[in-house]
Amino acid sequence: MDVSIIETSSLGDRSYLVTDGAVGVVLDPQRDIDRVLALAHDRDVRITHVLETHIHNDYVTGGLELARTTGAEYVVPTGDDVGYQRRAVGDGDLIDAGPIQLQVMHTPGHTHHHVSYVLRDTAGTPHAVFTGGSMLFGTTGRTDLLGDDHTRELTHAQYHSVRRLADALPADTKIYPTHGFGSFCAATPASGDSSTVGEQRTTNPALTQDEQSYVDELIAGLSEYPAYYAHMGVINTQGPPPVDLSLPAPVDPDELRRRIDAGEWVVDLRERTAFAAGHLGGTLGFELSDSFVTYLGWLYQWGAPLTLIGENEDQVNDARRELVRIGIDDLAGAAVGEIHTLVAGTELRSYRVADFPALAERLPEHDITVLDVRQRNEYDSSHIDGAINIPLQELADRQGTLPDGEIWVHCASGYRSSIAASMIDRPDRTTVLINDDYGNVKDTDITSTT
Repeated sequence: MDVSIIETSSLGDRSYLVTDGAVGVVLDPQRDIDRVLALAHDRDVRITHVLETHIHNDYVTGGLELARTTGAEYVVPTGDDVGYQRRAVGDGDLIDAGPIQLQVMHTPGHTHHHVSYVLRDTAGTPHAVFTGGSMLFGTTGRTDLLGDDHTRELTHAQYHSVRRLADALPADTKIYPTHGFGSFCAATPASGDSSTVGEQRTTNPALTQDEQSYVDELIAGLSEYPAYYAHMGVINTQGPPPVDLSLPAPVDPDELRRRIDAGEWVVDLRERTAFAAGHLGGTLGFELSDSFVTYLGWLYQWGAPLTLIGENEDQVNDARRELVRIGIDDLAGAAVGEIHTLVAGTELRSYRVADFPALAERLPEHDITVLDVRQRNEYDSSHIDGAINIPLQELADRQGTLPDGEIWVHCASGYRSSIAASMIDRPDRTTVLINDDYGNVKDTDITSTT
């Protein structure tokens, strides 16, 4: 048996294709199923089963469409009232895919009905376990996505689920989680790129702490998660429509300007310093990178018309692929080309890009505002003395509280602050983007509080 990893680094998740001979089984596939189909073609296998560990809260599943496209059996944990035909499985059930045998273990915690799948050979020996949002690498899945009323119950359940896995499986059993590679579905940042049950017995907090300590620590450490999560469970329960990865309709410069002036969402995908050097006033800068879809989904007004600006069609296509993964399907169009060709009679706006040493030089002698758009826990850990903390996801509602004058915007790396700078940029304000690693503050004489 072979396990192939299908990485979705922008969401911090993994899907898997298990193959043996001509048979393939897919677990927790993302919305863009062409990647799975291409891999199955390369492996020369027929996909017979598509398995979900849970109803996902951080992405739209491709499982339903993949099963329909391939004729595979669609397997979903029992307990959720879904709007499509599937095989509902519970604890102890066996998925028989010929040479591939997967046993269901009910592992609640991330959700009430969450399951893990133990991969066994024909002799019944466990080789691996697909743990979804249960046992992750050095952590566990978060337990608050179903609401505050369920969090404490699910946290206790998560503790027992991880211990059940550790007790039931040999130490050399490989672990293949869905979350934990940057996903906000992890309770705390995961560690490492691979692991076994034996390694987790010495590193996972659910296995090294007593139950109450684990519960208290996990709940106390839960941070905010993207707002678009509220829509994912609904879409996945109802059944996502087929994915559309076609290029959005073209938008000419005059129509682009009309949409900007109307206050619609017009998102520029170019690199953050290119945006700072020249952009259309009223547009938002969301550099197309691994962080793009998380933060656009977090800030996006769900259902609002969304137009993209890209340097070329490939960039727009890549952005569309990212967006459909979180259910943003209906793009209003895209404008493609050099930014100066899209101005429609207006002038480009720009603002300065600087680093923390430049801030250290300017801060003592000038009346400027420092805006820190990191999360509150990041700010509480260490911050520039006198900085205003408005987490990025709150900025749209609170930017009216910002003072006039010169504002220097920073985060931990420059990505979130680049979005924030595009949001607050206006003709009567001097905006400066700090495109720098926050760790470089220690090399300056800026006073920071810890």
